Amino acid sequence: MSDGISDGAEDVVGVLTERIEARFAMGMEQLKAEVAAAPTANPDATDVVKWHGLLVEAQSVLDSAEDDLLAALETPPGEADDPTAGLAHRVNTAVTARDGRALVVRWLLDPDAPGKKDLAAERLARLRPRTGPAVQTSAPHRPAGTPAPTPTAARRARRAAR
Repeated sequence: MSDGISDGAEDVVGVLTERIEARFAMGMEQLKAEVAAAPTANPDATDVVKWHGLLVEAQSVLDSAEDDLLAALETPPGEADDPTAGLAHRVNTAVTARDGRALVVRWLLDPDAPGKKDLAAERLARLRPRTGPAVQTSAPHRPAGTPAPTPTAARRARRAAR
């Protein structure tokens, strides 16, 4: 973004890339290679690599939109008013997309982010093998000759147990 409009803003992609590299203790290219080789080995790394790629793509679209807008602004007044407004809208849309993706990457990198604890618990629950159904799916076995309880007798037995 050497001549881009966002030069005054912090380099979002660069900052987040550094945070990713620090978090996973390796360069971005190595992390991408690791994820490509074993995408299910570390779901956090896989998610971060995916969203970082989307962020880089959004930044590229933004850079292109800024360059086009700057070129349009350099034309004499009156010659490009309508196209310039469309280009400004394109820049705003690209900034929104880039910033949204940056927020996702930041969330993925923050282990204490809202919703992360629940997400981690869900992932652990999916990884743990189940020993059987969570709820009994068949009637309990009754020895032959034992009559089935009537609904009234079952209610009385539950009340008595309380």
